[in-house]
Amino acid sequence: MQKRTYIFSTLFLSLCGALLAQETDNIGTETVTVVKPYSPTVSDAFKIKSAPSLNDSIVLQKKDINYNIFSVPVASTFTPAKGKASGVERTPPPTLYNSYASVGLGNYNNALVDFYTSREFNRGEDLLDFGLTHHSSRGDIDSTPLDTEFYNTKLDASYAKKDRYMDWGASIGLQHQLYNWYGIPNNTFGEDVINAMDEQQNYFNAEAKAHLSTEDSFFKNGNILLRRFWDATESAENRVVLNPTIELPITEELITIGVKLDYVGGNFQNGSVNSIVNEGEINYSHFQAGVNPSLLILRDDLTINLGANFVYGMDTENSNSNFYIYPDVTASYRLLDENVIAYGGIEGELKQNSYYDFVDENPYVSPTLDIMPTDQQYEGYLGLKGQLTSNVGYNIKGSYTADNRKPLFIHNPTNIFRDDEKSYYYGNSFQVFYDDVKTLGIFGEINVDVNRNFALGVNAEFYDYDTETDNPAWNLPTIKGSVFMDYQINDQWYMGANLFYVGERDDLLSQIATIDSPLEFQQVTLDGFFDVNAHVGYHFNEQLSIFIKASNIANNDYQRWANFRVQGFQALAGVSYKFDF
Repeated sequence: MQKRTYIFSTLFLSLCGALLAQETDNIGTETVTVVKPYSPTVSDAFKIKSAPSLNDSIVLQKKDINYNIFSVPVASTFTPAKGKASGVERTPPPTLYNSYASVGLGNYNNALVDFYTSREFNRGEDLLDFGLTHHSSRGDIDSTPLDTEFYNTKLDASYAKKDRYMDWGASIGLQHQLYNWYGIPNNTFGEDVINAMDEQQNYFNAEAKAHLSTEDSFFKNGNILLRRFWDATESAENRVVLNPTIELPITEELITIGVKLDYVGGNFQNGSVNSIVNEGEINYSHFQAGVNPSLLILRDDLTINLGANFVYGMDTENSNSNFYIYPDVTASYRLLDENVIAYGGIEGELKQNSYYDFVDENPYVSPTLDIMPTDQQYEGYLGLKGQLTSNVGYNIKGSYTADNRKPLFIHNPTNIFRDDEKSYYYGNSFQVFYDDVKTLGIFGEINVDVNRNFALGVNAEFYDYDTETDNPAWNLPTIKGSVFMDYQINDQWYMGANLFYVGERDDLLSQIATIDSPLEFQQVTLDGFFDVNAHVGYHFNEQLSIFIKASNIANNDYQRWANFRVQGFQALAGVSYKFDF
């Protein structure tokens, strides 16, 4: 501060002197060059000393103090406990049993038997299974004077072996079915004619299957089926199907080649019911050899399968053959992850029809069928599927199909001039009618998992048919729908229900009135019907349970096929037991 005051004072006096000098004399100008710039410094602030000096007249002397520790040993019994993490309470896993048996009885003399057992060997690498199912009814239906009982018994045994590189197995199955051609309404024929009828039919099936799958090999899998099917009228059929599949990786893509060899052949001892005289046996034999190459393309959210189906079909009984080429293209694209997936495709095939398949769909066919394959030229479809929420799934699909020689079921005519051993010629059995049919279809379904114990589903189908003969698509409904529900109420109680609806169908009834007269036809429309079924059960423990099943709860007297009415309300109660065998 003193330096700064001195500088300012000097400058002021110099300025005053200059002004005074200008008044008296002009001394001129002078240049002043500053060599070093002014750089002021800050003086240290006054701080209190950490050890100030004392000027007291009396100075106290510090007294030395000596510290000694008096150590006494003390016995200690303290032992620290080890820390332990808190455990999470876990639900014990359910006990698994290798065998199961169930028995039930109900009205209409309905009976249900179900048995299954499975044995593992070599630490789970070998598996041996046995299964037996039986469902029968001996009850009568008031709408017909004939017996309406049925049996269905099936026995299966299988062996499978799985190791690191190969999975193979084989199985055999035996089945016996009993049905009656009871589709004759009351008061149609006299009592003597009814009493003379033999309306019972028995079906027998024996089949063997085998499969083979490999890892790290171009040969991926193969299946073989051998089947012998026959009935009580000496009709018999043989079926052999072989399906090997190989995969060939090419760069990042995968080429799959499927091969199919399919043979079906058999004979019926009786001729068509349309003929007044039984003309004798009907023989059939069809063989197919097909190759189905396809290329799988995976690109992020896009999946495309490009392929074609080449089939050579032979009617060896009539020495006819044809070569068919069908499209086999499918694709899917994830529009919104798992929420919206668009999919579509166009596919075709030569479907091998058989007596076994027809009986499985309609057990009331007569043993006088004409068997030939169906040429499905194409089936094109587009759809959306995905998850609306985490527990709600949906699927919507539209399709258009073109079938040549599509099999349709219609009634055999009433032909009282026949004298076959079995009584299926009184308008109480069905034949197969082949027609070229184009079908427009819409399908939709929603599945809801309300929680892990409750599931609900709804689906509906709508069809429009266009036939080559301009006839209705016999016995095909235009509307079908179903609702199902499963609910695990608690650890003991469970229940479920399903409701299905089948819309109206058209059928054709006919009759041969006299030997010389042509067939007399009558078209009938069968009403649509609802069928409601439910079941409830109770678990006493992990092994023992009881259940009650109810069918046709609404007690509807509907016709599944023309003149074939179903049983009314049915209730069946039973018990099931799990055990180790």
